[in-house]
Amino acid sequence: MIQEEIVHINGIPKKLLVFLHGYIDSSDAVDRKISLLDSLPDFAVHIPQAPLECEIHESKRQWYSMHRFDPEDERKTVPTMDECVALYNRMAPGLAEADAYLQPYVENALCEYGLDYKDLFLCGFSQGAMCALYTGLMFPQRIGGVISFSGILAGHKKALKLAQSYPDILLIHGNADNLVRYEALDFTASNLQKLGCAVETYTVEKGMHMITPEALTQAAAFIRQRI
Repeated sequence: MIQEEIVHINGIPKKLLVFLHGYIDSSDAVDRKISLLDSLPDFAVHIPQAPLECEIHESKRQWYSMHRFDPEDERKTVPTMDECVALYNRMAPGLAEADAYLQPYVENALCEYGLDYKDLFLCGFSQGAMCALYTGLMFPQRIGGVISFSGILAGHKKALKLAQSYPDILLIHGNADNLVRYEALDFTASNLQKLGCAVETYTVEKGMHMITPEALTQAAAFIRQRI
């Protein structure tokens, strides 16, 4: 279970933003990057620490094992998007395992502030974005929105089959991303639109695999439009 978190409160919490860090990452590293989102009025911002020690860097964390499903990191080097998608699709069991502890964590946080699912915005970067997209579809009720930074709808076949709700979603991706290829943006958007999600996309020109101030500005605008 999730035992560690960083929390920021701005005003009286009427909304909750949960931000999931990436693979080989940590909550404190993300906290230093997303200060713009702390300024949202009457928000509680939670940055949970993944409960699993990273398999390739013991001082970092992971939401689920990547090497269990892609031991050679082929997803980064295969020549076609279809091959890349097939590798990410293998990760459905890992995403389901992460969802099993993310949902209770989020529900406890909502209960703490007396908020409903509609008051929740779930965000994530890289592997955290994959978890945010997957779990955002699995909640029993529609949440306020999901924001993916440099992510992809991993485990998409299972996600499309089991989805219970269809939130508004913003996908942000750099077109020079060297770890999660830029084509993931269109792939993810088209699959989410098949479910009936209202999807917005934003391309960070020459953007690498990182959270940029430009991306955070777009994320904040997306949230403000819904509050």
